[in-house]
Amino acid sequence: MTNDTTPSIPFRRFWLAMLFQTALILAVPAQAIYTHITGKIIILQTTPLEPYNLLRSYSQTMRYDISSQEELRGLPGWNNLPKQQSDDNTVTFIKPGTHFYVILAEPISLRLPGLPQPWEPIALTLKRPTSLTNNQVVLRGIAQRGLIEYGLENYNMPEAERNQINDDLQTARQANPEQTQQLPPIVMEIKVDSFGNAVPISLWVRTGEASQRQIRQYRL
Repeated sequence: MTNDTTPSIPFRRFWLAMLFQTALILAVPAQAIYTHITGKIIILQTTPLEPYNLLRSYSQTMRYDISSQEELRGLPGWNNLPKQQSDDNTVTFIKPGTHFYVILAEPISLRLPGLPQPWEPIALTLKRPTSLTNNQVVLRGIAQRGLIEYGLENYNMPEAERNQINDDLQTARQANPEQTQQLPPIVMEIKVDSFGNAVPISLWVRTGEASQRQIRQYRL
């Protein structure tokens, strides 16, 4: 009589499935760690839906000027992206689900006191570019209906820090009521790796009146 210690096929399949799921779970943190270590710091201009009442819950949603397809239409490479007509056939959008890359360049203007200056989009491409200058990065996005998502839209923030930012923005609004229609006084600092993946690093917020304006940085 012999003892067969070979695991049964269902048992082996179970462990293979568990290993595969574990690898998937660990892949996202590993990617974020890689981007944190190797990524290049750049700045994006935010365009939140409610600029002065932005952070209401533990999970925040952020939009950027490059989140709007309207802001990208005039760039080189736009015509090479697959398109889809709008419902009223008056405008075309990038076909939802399309992955592509936005090339951003460092601002060339002089560094002035105030918020860090956002990087500017200069071109679009379906394939990841392999040769960029030192003042350029590539950001990977996916087209949605009229919008672009970069994996930088949703994040969590501690309550104390969230409340402090809201207080600062409310103070800025009361001090400068005529500026409520301008770009919000918030920019996002991110890191972008060579593959176009990005992670948020911090928020920079401008507060106070013109004569007593302050710039504050909040780590994420």
